[in-house]
Amino acid sequence: MKSKVYTITLIIIAVITVVAFIGWFVLKPAPYLMQGTVEATSYKVSSKVPGRVDSLTVKRGDAVTKGQFLYGISSPEVFAKLTQAEAARSAASAMQDKVDAGARKQQIQQAYEMWQQSLAGLELAQKTYDRVKNLYDQGVVPAQKLDEAQANLKAMKTTSVAAEAAYSMATEGAQWEDKAAAKAIVEQAGGAVSEVESFVTETRQYAPVDGEVSSVVSENGELVGTGYPVVTIVDLSDSWVVFNVKETMLPKIRMGTRFKGYFPALDRTYELTVDYIAAEASYATWAATRTSGEFDVKTFEVHARAAAPIDNLRPGMTVTVDYNSL
Repeated sequence: MKSKVYTITLIIIAVITVVAFIGWFVLKPAPYLMQGTVEATSYKVSSKVPGRVDSLTVKRGDAVTKGQFLYGISSPEVFAKLTQAEAARSAASAMQDKVDAGARKQQIQQAYEMWQQSLAGLELAQKTYDRVKNLYDQGVVPAQKLDEAQANLKAMKTTSVAAEAAYSMATEGAQWEDKAAAKAIVEQAGGAVSEVESFVTETRQYAPVDGEVSSVVSENGELVGTGYPVVTIVDLSDSWVVFNVKETMLPKIRMGTRFKGYFPALDRTYELTVDYIAAEASYATWAATRTSGEFDVKTFEVHARAAAPIDNLRPGMTVTVDYNSL
């Protein structure tokens, strides 16, 4: 009798356990997975000058370091402009030297001799005037002779003043306005040279960061325009996961929220932290099926990053997160 009761009790317990186990599976909420995609910062390397690609040194998949030479641009027009700009700067510098130096020694000597000659003429005119004046006072010569002598004296004084001014101008050199203008022209020419030199540096392109070459758009000999990307580099150390999250799921997601993300391509789980939530909704993926009681659900872009770099992580990999675990 006791054995039957014991057996029945075990059977009842087993039935209850099975029912509870089945109920747990039936009533357990199905996992709701948020799916995200890994993205990374990419750099499109291009040049400010057009030309033909030459000396391309990288190919797709190559690892590059910051400052590594990638490719060159053959642009004869840029180097021709550099020659022109340098010639213009040389001409402007020579003109400035001429202005700063002032008149030549021969010109200064010539001006001095002209001044001395005018002084001698002035002295002679003064003596002539004095003699004629004495004779006029004695009534020997008419007034016309005195007027002629006086006019000649005035003319020689004016000539002497002009000759002295010419000599002073020759010794003092150019005016400060001319010197300032010559200096400005030199600076303008120097600026033109610097501008063209900056274009010359653009004919050689280097890696802006450490990373991996994801694409090479043009090959050696191909003509590329201004700003045309030739090489794309992906910085694998700067990566994050992008989720498109329904607004009804945002109550559990805030800046700084941490959760576990599974990376199928790596078969590993890593902790992620939300560091960006879009300020505006991007689009409506889930539209209401009924006109009453439901509403369109918007989508917000959410970014999450791992606390440390993840080995072998690449853009485009899938990441899943169980929303019910948040």
